[in-house]
Amino acid sequence: CEYWGEPVPNFGDPNAQLLIVGLAPAAHGANRTGRMFTGDRSGDWLYRALHNAGFANQPTATDAGDGLELSNCAITAVCHCTPPDNKPTQEEKENCRDWLTATFDKLPVRVMLALGQIGWNASVDEARRRGWLVANGRPKFGHAVQVAMDEGRTLVGSYHPSQQNTFTGRLTEEMLDGVFVAVRKLLKTAPATRHRNSGQSLVPITTCDPDGKGARPSYST
Repeated sequence: CEYWGEPVPNFGDPNAQLLIVGLAPAAHGANRTGRMFTGDRSGDWLYRALHNAGFANQPTATDAGDGLELSNCAITAVCHCTPPDNKPTQEEKENCRDWLTATFDKLPVRVMLALGQIGWNASVDEARRRGWLVANGRPKFGHAVQVAMDEGRTLVGSYHPSQQNTFTGRLTEEMLDGVFVAVRKLLKTAPATRHRNSGQSLVPITTCDPDGKGARPSYST
């Protein structure tokens, strides 16, 4: 089986108001297929829930050419290359931070859904840089936690649909579905956005190479 083995680009609707922030491509999932949360158990859980909530046109994601499309939803990650042991270092997170910032620049984000503690921390940091989150203290991560931000935006937390969480019952299908029900309600009540991306793609991820050995071409949907 041929592996993608390159930085994995963002995936989804270029005018999405919901931005899902994950951790990093799974070694035998997105790193293999070249699309976020595609070809592994975590993706099975995520896309089933997205389909149930009306954000995806189908509940499965097997490969980059399977016809999956997202509506009003986009998926990014703190790191776009697979880290050793699925644990990115601070340097790796910093190397990819500009891509996360560029993604926020391009999307009319109203709801940020952070999957796991690392996604939560990166989302909080980005919200603070933008002046969306000005409260003293750092919001504590938790499943289904909601943090109100400036101009009607909301940060929502969810346990990551990793096998470690789903196999142990820490995250159930009902819990994940409940998060997306809440997200739907937040989007319905969010103020209309003035931002609109007139382009046809999300931010292309062309390199995550900290050694400066040259850009590695990628693609975006």
